[in-house]
Parts: sequence; structure tokens; C-alpha cells
Amino acid sequence: MAATDARTGREDRILDIIATARAKRPKFRDERITMAHGAGGKATAALIEGLLVPAFASPALDELADAGALAVDGAQLALTTDSFVVKPIRFPGGSIGELAVNGTVNDLAVAGARPLALTLSLILEEGLDTGVLRAEVDAIASAARAAGVEIVAGDTKVVERGHADQLYICTTGVGRRDPRARLSPAALRPGDRVLVSGPIGEHGTAIMLARGEFDLGATVESDTRPLWPAVDALLDAAGPGLRCLRDATRGGVASVLNELARASGVALLVHERAVPVNPVVTGAAELLGIDPMHVANEGVFVAVVAAEQAGAALAALRGAGDGETFARAAEIGEVKTEPPALVLVETAFGGKRVMDQLVGDPLPRIC
Repeated sequence: MAATDARTGREDRILDIIATARAKRPKFRDERITMAHGAGGKATAALIEGLLVPAFASPALDELADAGALAVDGAQLALTTDSFVVKPIRFPGGSIGELAVNGTVNDLAVAGARPLALTLSLILEEGLDTGVLRAEVDAIASAARAAGVEIVAGDTKVVERGHADQLYICTTGVGRRDPRARLSPAALRPGDRVLVSGPIGEHGTAIMLARGEFDLGATVESDTRPLWPAVDALLDAAGPGLRCLRDATRGGVASVLNELARASGVALLVHERAVPVNPVVTGAAELLGIDPMHVANEGVFVAVVAAEQAGAALAALRGAGDGETFARAAEIGEVKTEPPALVLVETAFGGKRVMDQLVGDPLPRIC
């Protein structure tokens, strides 16, 4: 009994040390930019929170949300911008053009805004096959129609051969904030439930397979899709009980949960058995030596909902869209008080471990 108490005491002290360190805003001290700064993990957080946010000193940036809130002559708007440099530009289930549209409208959707319009900037490499360009223009147009948005402005630049990977895309999106949405990453409360909208890690795995990095003898497609229909359903079902939404792109679900735990000063407990993951994703993650929770998504989001509305929210989410897209949505965890600012995983074997943000850059460019 004494040994158990001593072990528990040591574990508590270690968790307290980690929680204290995690509660502090990251500092940017690196001398050179590396690929890790774009991977969505700790280096990305240090770059954004330690350099960019303090430099710009805008209240709209303080919450580190997916889109900034604006009020223009009484109109409640949301604005977001994004860049897409995925390689290869075509992959199972999608392409860079479709990804650019969905990635941008989804940042608006999880901010509680109905997407309205996009601007589009194309950076083309000298020598790009015009057939490839036409295919991506068609993909952009098709994805915009599916998401219910217009392309209202744009720009085109050409760079010298070897200065880009065929095609880069930059987008800006504007949406109208929905009056039902009262979303904030600092709104989480003990007892709230954590939902995920579907199987995780499929986009990142599809990119890795498309690059020929693994021979798994299986096919997995990117989950890229517009998320507003699911968000709309959640807003109806959960109302003010919907605390926060985040799309789990770079850094995966793990990065989202860590950001939310820090922003609200709470602990998050994830039940590993409840997380929906397809076997091929699990296999690829094992080969890389990483957790599927760190693998990128492009059509999966995390929702935190008050316990009283969790059942209704999950039912609405599973029935959203075509009734199949979000059918595997699941409740994967809950909000706790201790240890603050940490994410703990209850493993399939009954133990617990800390789930941190991604360290380094083990994954290829995925968006």
C-alpha cells in the first residue's frame, strides 16, 4: 500500500510539473525555420504564439481560432486565410484544388460561420502541364459548388522552374456568423463531452500512401469534405451547449485537444477504445512510430458539448449530410478539472498516459 501511495505521489508531482510548463505561452527562440514549424505540433505553436500573435497584437487573434470575427455595419462576419502546398497535388480521394476549397470553408464552419465566398490565388511553376492546371481549376469549381460558395476574386503568379512543386494555392474565405453559435476554445467546463465527427487520420495516411512511402497493400482515401452541414446540425441539436469546434488538420486530433485544454485550463480525458480509427491508418501510424491522433485530417472535427446535450448532438451529427459521411462519429472523452492544461489517454489496457502535441516533423506535407 505504501509503495502504491509513493508511486501515486510521484505521478502527481510529475503531472503538476508538466501542467505548469504547459500553461505557459510557448516562446519562439529558434534560429532557423525548419519543416517542423509547419507540421502543426509544438514548433508550430511556438512560431504562432511566440512570434506572430504578439507581433500583431489583435484581439481577434488571441483565441487562436480557425477564423477571425468581424462586425461590419451590423453584419457579423468571419474571415480566414490559408495556403496549400500538398505533395503530390493529386492523391486518393482528392487533390490540391478540392483541398483548398474545403480547408478554407471548414475553418469558417468550425468558427460557427456559414461560408459565403472565397478568393483564390494560384502560384504556378514554370513548365506546369496545362492539363494539370485545367483539372485543378475544375476541382476548385466543383468543390466550391458543393460547399455553396462563390469564387469572387483572385490572382495568378508564375515562378521559375524548380521554385514550386507544380502548383501552390492561397485562399481567403468569408462567412456569416450564425447567431446560434457561441463558440470559444476557452469555454470548456468540467463534465463536458468530447466528440469526433468520424474516423481519424485518413487524409495524412492517403498522402503518405500516394507518395509511395509504404507498401501496405491497402487503399485509403482522403476525408476532404465540406463540414458546414454537420456544424449546422450540431448547432440545431446542442444550441448553447455546443462549447467549441475545431477541425483537426495539421497535428491531428492530439493538437486540437491540447490547444483546447490549455485555452480553458482544464484536463481532457480521452478513451482510446472509443476513438474511431480504420486499420490501415493504425498500420501506417505503427510503421511511423506515431499515434494516429497526430495524423492529419481534412474532413474531421472535434466538438466539445455540455453533457446534457451530448446524446442529441451525437445523434444529429451521425445523421448529418448523406447519413453515411458522419455515421461513425463518436464520443471519445470528457472534460476534467485535474491536471489542468493536460490531455490524458485512458489506454485500451486500462492505464493512462499524457498525450502531447506532435514533436518534430515525421509526416510529409499534407495540406
